[in-house]
Amino acid sequence: MIAGIDYGAKLAGTPVVAWMQDGRIQFASCLKGKDADAFIFSWTLQHRPQKVFIDAPLSLPGKYSGLAGCSDYFYRDADKQLQAMSPMFLGGLTARAMQLAARLREEGVDVVETYPAYLSRLLSLNELGYKKEKNAIGGVARVLSAQFSFAIPDLPDWHHIDALLALLSGLRHACGGALSFGRVEEGVIVV
Repeated sequence: MIAGIDYGAKLAGTPVVAWMQDGRIQFASCLKGKDADAFIFSWTLQHRPQKVFIDAPLSLPGKYSGLAGCSDYFYRDADKQLQAMSPMFLGGLTARAMQLAARLREEGVDVVETYPAYLSRLLSLNELGYKKEKNAIGGVARVLSAQFSFAIPDLPDWHHIDALLALLSGLRHACGGALSFGRVEEGVIVV
């Protein structure tokens, strides 16, 4: 099993996990006021996916570890290639994601960083209103359903779409069709 995770603030109730089970897309959401990291860890222990693709930085710029050729204090090569936010700007979220990934790896789960916003660009979802208006969620879901030939239930928010895009990156990776950005020594983002 592969899971996609839209990560987020610890208590905001925005993290969502998406996975495929019995040929259907399933979702689990963290409740507002509940610990997102505990929710994701518990879900992972219960469902035991082999890989999770998470929308959160899982490493710091190579400058901090003395990696040769890395002089940028803010961005990793992958961030520059994808025009993604700096892990340093995200601060505590990055630290939490790195800690969660380490805990999941101790449990035998392979954790991979992904970036749903880039997959949305590859799939031309921005033209459909990706993350612009809530009423565009259904249209984006219908296009994804048609492109990937599976039914997607009605989704309440963009966090569910991003979890689905993270899952799709994982499925693309499993089929050998994913793109990788960055340097292995510094941190790779798979889309």
